[in-house]
Amino acid sequence: MRVEFPDFRLGNVLATSFTGTLSERHGDAVERIPTPHRLVDWLAVNGLAVDSCSTAQLDLARELRESIHAAATAAAIREALPASAVQVINDRSAQGRAAAVLTPEGERRWQLSSASCVEDALSVIAADAISIIAGERDGSLALCASPTCQAAFFDTSRSRTRKWCDMNTCGNRQKKARFNANQRKNPRSAK
Repeated sequence: MRVEFPDFRLGNVLATSFTGTLSERHGDAVERIPTPHRLVDWLAVNGLAVDSCSTAQLDLARELRESIHAAATAAAIREALPASAVQVINDRSAQGRAAAVLTPEGERRWQLSSASCVEDALSVIAADAISIIAGERDGSLALCASPTCQAAFFDTSRSRTRKWCDMNTCGNRQKKARFNANQRKNPRSAK
């Protein structure tokens, strides 16, 4: 029997997509990397393929994920970055071996060595987190308006007024709830 896992929430920003591997943090939390193999799958989908992952490496990944979430949340609400989160992000960034490479399309991609391990992939995620939290990229950190989610995401919209981490999940859920509430208030408008 095959075990089904929740789908990954994929975005354009590696670090905040990684924090999305735990969603609905203020509701019924959904863990999208519950096993070491699932982390291997997530890394592969995001261009950071590794051969294997141990339980200890999964723990390192989750620690990094929570540190990025804490630091990105603090940055989004303009509070001081938690020192412990900064330390974990810096440590993971410094521990890996990866190189930035330029694609023929003029985009930057990360390349892991042929003997790459999870720590190398985590260093890339940590470096991405550093670049967005430090404000080096065009965009701004924001928090999802869903009261059960409140995920940190990187808003690159022109007006920087995006409300949802993902329109296909949180945005649609909130719009549907608002529509249903309006229908209950005004039952005649449904006819």
